[in-house]
Amino acid sequence: MSCLALSLQPTNGSDILLQTREWFPPARALVALSAFRQTRLAFASGKHQMAEDGDTSLGDDPLAASSGQLIVGVESRYRVVYRLVNSIYVLGITTVDQDNSVNNVFECISIVNQAVSVIVTACRGVDVTPEKLSRKYAEIYMALDIVLRGVSNIRLAAMLASMHGDSIAKMVHSAFDTENKVRGADSWSNVETHSTEQEAGVEAFSGASFELPPETLEAGDEVAVTLVPTGQGTLNKDPSATDLTVALAGLEVTSLPPPAATESTHIGVEGFEGDYGGIEFSNEGSTIAEDFEGMNQAWGGGLDASEFVGTKKVPKSQGLGGLELLQTGSDPPKTAPALAGTPLENLLVQKTEMKGPEMYISEQISAEFWESLLARVGLMGTVYLRTMPPKSSGDKETEFSFKIEGMSGVKRMVMQSSRVSSLGNGMFHVRTAPSEEPIPILKYSLLPRLTPLPLRVRLIKRHSGTLLSVMVQYASNPDLPAPLTNVTIVLKLPVDPTLLKVSPKAILNRSEKELKWHIEEIPLNGTPARLRARMPVDSSEEDGAEEMEVVGYVKFSIKGTKSLSGISLLPASEGKTDFYEVQHRYESGVYMCN
Repeated sequence: MSCLALSLQPTNGSDILLQTREWFPPARALVALSAFRQTRLAFASGKHQMAEDGDTSLGDDPLAASSGQLIVGVESRYRVVYRLVNSIYVLGITTVDQDNSVNNVFECISIVNQAVSVIVTACRGVDVTPEKLSRKYAEIYMALDIVLRGVSNIRLAAMLASMHGDSIAKMVHSAFDTENKVRGADSWSNVETHSTEQEAGVEAFSGASFELPPETLEAGDEVAVTLVPTGQGTLNKDPSATDLTVALAGLEVTSLPPPAATESTHIGVEGFEGDYGGIEFSNEGSTIAEDFEGMNQAWGGGLDASEFVGTKKVPKSQGLGGLELLQTGSDPPKTAPALAGTPLENLLVQKTEMKGPEMYISEQISAEFWESLLARVGLMGTVYLRTMPPKSSGDKETEFSFKIEGMSGVKRMVMQSSRVSSLGNGMFHVRTAPSEEPIPILKYSLLPRLTPLPLRVRLIKRHSGTLLSVMVQYASNPDLPAPLTNVTIVLKLPVDPTLLKVSPKAILNRSEKELKWHIEEIPLNGTPARLRARMPVDSSEEDGAEEMEVVGYVKFSIKGTKSLSGISLLPASEGKTDFYEVQHRYESGVYMCN
């Protein structure tokens, strides 16, 4: 690790700025900075005391030099590389490693030197003061964040050139194109376009087919006729070609089961009484003769075909052989000719045409219940950006700012730094090339104690004798923006049941040993509903066998105008529409109960 943190520390006063890497805790950086300050003040007070005693043989204050390094800490030791610019210390913090300490020192010195260039450019000279730094605090903060993660000299020069007069977003993002131009390379959007065109050309040539002209085909037919032998009628000597009995002799017909197999079996077990198995034929329908007996008569009598069909024969057209006359519906509407000749692709594009960039949130919630107790819960969310298609946008980059509200319960958030940057206070700026697929730009997770539960589930299992009874209770969260629909609850059974009694009706998958209920809608303020299943098992509870495990899973997927976590996407400024917020979606991850 070359550099873990960057800081600006005045000679007198509190620290001005601190930037750390994602994996380095800011608390440890503050400990290192405090130790550096205490060491610097101790050297300064000691030098002053020796000057009063008349002993100045020890020389100057070692930390008053223009640059240097210092190892601080007792248990956790860090190396602090510093440069003094006027009255401001530019500090870089790195580890004290024995193997690659030399590399760490030189890389950290290079990053500190780049940070010095940033603050000197921001203050328009070496007269660096806390007042001048506060005027360009936002630009310095963003520039040092990029410098800390590693930046080339070309990109650093482009950033420094655009620090005065341009926006922060342009300062951050314009360096990519500048570096490409200096190196003589194409931008990634151009390279991706060339690759797409090459793939389209390969597919077009691989699927191309060439047809022979009609004259060549006719000449080939004439030659083929001359090659056919005259005795063609005597060639086929296979008798099965004309005798159907010989062709059907090798077919095997499965025999029908005996009549006893169609009868049902009576079961007298308590709770499962009834007739099981067998085949029952219904006598409610009519016979074939009854179904077709009245087809030559009218519905009510008196219908004569001569009243509708004349004596003249209808001339056959040359279209579809008469099929064009079969019109079962009413006449087409008068507005239909307006759409005649319009391709189907154009109609679909007109219906789903995008007005601009679209953003939506996709959240996945996972929870585990132990009977009625919530054992653990977690929610992962992703913010997606759908740009205008490359064909319609002409490879023009999508660039705008937006803000996120309702982030009080967020535990951790990461962003795709190559496409989006943080401006602070929940503000973000995005710049990316157009894409056909939605682009994930932000990911976050919620604190477990602040994660909303869309559905509470309780599983109860009773093993009495050789009977296993299972009940699942579920109730919806009344604070949901919309009721849960198309919910599936699955029970993983310990055995493949020979007999099964369920309420309400369910689907049994014997190969997977699963029992599945499909629920159309769960009302928000309804009473808890119940799903029950009962089956005989081989082992008894009194035999001392291992406890049978029954696990339930819940699956759902909902779309709506609000996210489950309450996080919302808003434009950076009111009254400005840089993007369109479409329907959010949330679904179940591992949502189980046992």
